[in-house]
Amino acid sequence: HHLYNTKFYCLSLSESRASLLVMPSGENVCLYTNDFDKPEDQRELAHFGLARNRTFKKIIVSEEIKSVCPEFAGAMVYATVKNTEYDDGLWRKIESLGEELRASLDTESLKLMPPIQATRHIYRLCGKDPSRYRPAAEALIRRMLQGKELYQRDTLVDLVNLGSMAYGYSIGGFDADKIVGETLTLGIGRHDEPYEGIGRGMINIEGLPVYRDAEGGVGTPTSDNERTKMSIDTRHILVLVNGYDGDKMNTLRCAEYIAGLLRLHADGKDITVCNYD
Repeated sequence: HHLYNTKFYCLSLSESRASLLVMPSGENVCLYTNDFDKPEDQRELAHFGLARNRTFKKIIVSEEIKSVCPEFAGAMVYATVKNTEYDDGLWRKIESLGEELRASLDTESLKLMPPIQATRHIYRLCGKDPSRYRPAAEALIRRMLQGKELYQRDTLVDLVNLGSMAYGYSIGGFDADKIVGETLTLGIGRHDEPYEGIGRGMINIEGLPVYRDAEGGVGTPTSDNERTKMSIDTRHILVLVNGYDGDKMNTLRCAEYIAGLLRLHADGKDITVCNYD
């Protein structure tokens, strides 16, 4: 099939909920997949000269999230990367996007962007004030609209922020090697649940959507956790695009956009992109 000038090859696996899309992307092959844990699935992948990348995590959307957002559609990127302190080409893209956003939005119309509007709505349903605990995408774009400079961190952080601003989704970016266990579960923050936001100290995540690994919370749409944050030494990145608007195709486009940025600016290799819900 041809979609947005991109060529996809489709493969269905026997007795599996999942389907596979393989897209030639420069020197890398992207696998769009859900779960390929069954032995028969592994045999079929091997037949096509493919193998599931076992190093990225399984993402589970809990029933408590589904009860408030049954339409949730997430997308994930996993890649081997090389981080740098600064990438001039990436920042030119950030500055160009800032000009586009300032020409088309203000701080009120920003709230009506579908991904941001949907995230704010989920915050309210979960009992959180989205104007006090702003979703990260809204906070980033709002800062640009106010003419304030974005904080420059490193290439991986800046790259994830660009993806978030370009599509309006709050996106978690993690050092995959710091995540404990093989599963991340998306739930809702509990009363007095300990959580150290990056550069924010201990924050109250009660009522916030939160991803948890075996040790606790690692990411919310407002702030990711210090424990699993990316650093200059990060070699494996996990990116989670939070689609509370239910637009599965758009979250996938956002994930592939980030995958492309990783190839261009972080020597991204062995890239895996997939939806989860």
